[in-house]
Amino acid sequence: MGALQINLLGTSFAIRASEESAYLEKLLGYYKRITQEVEKTGGLKNPTEIAIMSGITLVDELYKEKSKNAQRSNAQQAANDDEAERLTLKMIEKIDKVLH
Repeated sequence: MGALQINLLGTSFAIRASEESAYLEKLLGYYKRITQEVEKTGGLKNPTEIAIMSGITLVDELYKEKSKNAQRSNAQQAANDDEAERLTLKMIEKIDKVLH
């Protein structure tokens, strides 16, 4: 169980989570980089707007990654289906040869 002190966007609070503290620090560091980037490129000053845009940025990253993984999974499934069909046809040929 880990603990984390968050000081971000004018807010400060502590949390406890089931993850290790080092992992929580990595997450916070990544989120801070995202918020800084959003603040710079978006020209936003309101902490709530920065937090919302940072969340949308992270959801976009997650969605794109999940889509890539789904495409890979679908391609792998198609390859597996093709292999299963090939093997099935080969077995049918062998059975036909034995029966005729």
